[in-house]
Amino acid sequence: MSSSQQPFRLAVIGSGPAGVYAAETLLKNKQVKNGELEVAIDLFDRLPAPFGLIRYGVAPDHPRIKGIITALHRILDRGDIRFLGDVEFGTDLTLDDLRRHYDAVIFATGALKDAELTVPGVELEGSYGAADFVAWYDGNPDYPRTWDLDAESVAVIGNGNVALDVARVLSKSADELLRTEIPGNVYEGLQAAKTTDVHVFGRRGPAQTKFSPLEARELSHPRGLQVVMDPRDIEQITEAQWEVINADKRTSQVAQTFVGWLEEQQRREAAGEEPTDREGRPVRRRLHMHFWHRPVEVLGEDGQVTGMRFERTRLDAEGNLEGTCEFVDYELGAIYRAVGYHGSELPGVPYDTERGVISNTAGRVTAAAGDVLPGLYANGWIKRGPVGLIGATKSDAIETIASLLEDIETGTLPSATERDGDAILRLLEDRGVPYTTWDGWMALDEHEKALGAAAVDADGEPRARIKVVERDEMVRVSRDAVNQPSPA
Repeated sequence: MSSSQQPFRLAVIGSGPAGVYAAETLLKNKQVKNGELEVAIDLFDRLPAPFGLIRYGVAPDHPRIKGIITALHRILDRGDIRFLGDVEFGTDLTLDDLRRHYDAVIFATGALKDAELTVPGVELEGSYGAADFVAWYDGNPDYPRTWDLDAESVAVIGNGNVALDVARVLSKSADELLRTEIPGNVYEGLQAAKTTDVHVFGRRGPAQTKFSPLEARELSHPRGLQVVMDPRDIEQITEAQWEVINADKRTSQVAQTFVGWLEEQQRREAAGEEPTDREGRPVRRRLHMHFWHRPVEVLGEDGQVTGMRFERTRLDAEGNLEGTCEFVDYELGAIYRAVGYHGSELPGVPYDTERGVISNTAGRVTAAAGDVLPGLYANGWIKRGPVGLIGATKSDAIETIASLLEDIETGTLPSATERDGDAILRLLEDRGVPYTTWDGWMALDEHEKALGAAAVDADGEPRARIKVVERDEMVRVSRDAVNQPSPA
């Protein structure tokens, strides 16, 4: 396709890293950069603001991960990708709409639901999916504004990044989180929390967690927090297992962090010293790290969580996990299940229910029989499942875009019948969809920064940002700034 012809029109559904990197990968292709292939890309999101999981699925006290927003912002700020927010695929726009206006569609909707924990009692009141809690403290406009934090003793099930984030937010004081962009309703909820003990449970040992060494060390950083270790969790690691652990620098550093906490705990107990946090301050909350614990049953009474039963585990001679038939019960008032994410089905798009992904081969969407559906693609977690970090998402994008370019080259793609770039905007306006734009995001970005500058954190310093939660307010700020009155 030469530059004198109509541009190749691409729709990307989802403005998180998977969507942005897919669009960026196409724009970086030599054909595009040399003018041999002209492209026009529209990036849609169901939320009024961009950045997906990075804005709404990462703990607010994670500045390194949040820094990814800077990179995504830089890409979208160039102006060669058009952002259209507050547009719900399947409701505001259908697959037929996209087929009519675009030559190809890439689905990059991520994985928003919690993976199931299939044990009895998981449905009891007080048993929460960690993804829902993350969405609450990240100010996702589609979630309730309040969260029940009356339980004194709570459990976090899992040893991955989400479990780590949830445990850290539950362990920190609300004042510590004022340094972040948490909304006012989240601060108020955490300020009133009655939590005194947070228990983190993992099926395997300290060396099998998915924590980085830095993330493991940061668990002890909240003010007034004591990390509590069970000596058995370290003692059951065999000499042969230690040899394997010490052969890997990252694994060794993580394991030694837990060993260090246990040694300090035992030293204080032997000396009869009162427990303190890492800087000698009185203990306000305790973080209990439990390893070798397999969930068996959520215990309850009158429909409410009262505890949880676990079976202690170990590694067999081949390094596989096995149960020991020793069961342990813990009294708990709430449970947060952080055992993974699961992708959501999209209307009209083939879906693998078991894996929670769009059925695809090398990014090409496939029907149940395995036949490729021309012009439809997937990228990111909805393509391969919720594993891997940003680097894996970029690799996904390279594969998906390679498939797209090959299909363009071979002429196997259907062609859009409505090629006017503004036609999609007229369609949204006719349907009363108050879509937001990149200019609108820039206005909302400045608005949130101004809210932060007008407030102070616990140290009396201006806050960097306060996130707006209400969808209507996000849309109002975004559209008013670019003279787009919201449809009645």
